[in-house]
Amino acid sequence: MMADKKAGFGIWAKAALHSAFRSGWLVSVLAVVMAFAIGAVLIVISGASVTDAYYAMFRGAVFDPTARTVERQFAPITVTMFNATSLILAGLGLGIGFRAGLFNIGGNGQIVFGALAAIWIGVNLKLPFGVHLAAAVAAAMVAGAVYAGIAGYLKAKTGANEVIVTIMLNSISSLVLIYLLSQKAWQQPGSSNPQTPKAAETALFPALLPAPFKLHIGILIAVAATFVYWWILRRSTFGFELRAVGANAHAARTAGMSVGKVTTLTMALSGLFLGLAGANEALGTMGYVTQGVAGTIGFDAITVALLGRNKPIGIFLAGLLFGGFKAGGYIMQTKGVPIDMILILQSMIVLFIAAPALVRFIFRLPKPDRKTFREYLSAIKEEKAGA
Repeated sequence: MMADKKAGFGIWAKAALHSAFRSGWLVSVLAVVMAFAIGAVLIVISGASVTDAYYAMFRGAVFDPTARTVERQFAPITVTMFNATSLILAGLGLGIGFRAGLFNIGGNGQIVFGALAAIWIGVNLKLPFGVHLAAAVAAAMVAGAVYAGIAGYLKAKTGANEVIVTIMLNSISSLVLIYLLSQKAWQQPGSSNPQTPKAAETALFPALLPAPFKLHIGILIAVAATFVYWWILRRSTFGFELRAVGANAHAARTAGMSVGKVTTLTMALSGLFLGLAGANEALGTMGYVTQGVAGTIGFDAITVALLGRNKPIGIFLAGLLFGGFKAGGYIMQTKGVPIDMILILQSMIVLFIAAPALVRFIFRLPKPDRKTFREYLSAIKEEKAGA
């Protein structure tokens, strides 16, 4: 009996190691490790201490043992979650497009339209608390979905390249935003800055924790959106069609699926998540809209989606990592490290994620064989049984 248990554990361990060394997740983790290693070299070149710099980043992003109160010690992790919320939502939007083989580069434009729709509802409607917030968030989701759906519809009907179309839509959204902020109806009275009036309190995201914690219900929305993303991909008929089109559009069409419908709806769904990120910025982070409402979120989210391998949990964790970069980067500056180091780390991660073969070569990892842990485990058991 003991020998059987040992044999069973040995088979399980062999299958686990086989899957782990061929897994894309390992490549993602090693990409982050290599980025930090290269960052360490650059920090040394800049004349700063690697230990002090990375410890400062940890204190700013996770936990600060040097703070005077317990609240301030744990406050950094809430800042990381605060920064990560929009990145997670935007990453989910881009990730679901990638799963269908669609490259939605127009994240910033969809965030802008989502933010504008949310702030218009937040400023112009007088509704009870809860209803007002729900209406503003729903408007943002619809606006993002419609704006992204334009690219999906054009690709489905005319074959237009979604990369070019979404880039052009980004430019249009920037011009629309500038124009609206120059109109009296969209300007904050008495302010010389180009910004909208602040949304009513009933439309703003309520805080989850009191000061000094920096956290609102946006993070709960991000958690719920991650679950919805998983459910769509793994439990819905549309998710199956989406994955089938992403794997092989010709085969999906032969199987009777409407590739055009899937393309249009996927882009709209992608924009829905990005519109939600716009609502988070307008109603949670800022409370109003300026020309910089989208910032670089739409582009940073590409890295988040790729690092998370377009998987729900992966995107969520990648968003937290990049939120931590932003939170810890400001503290790291106090150790003589330029804030640009954060951009370098992010860029190196993108480089290594985009070249998995390079990572596998550096660490001498075996090539992936497309077998899951369960498939390989079953194959070993069948081989043992046949012997």
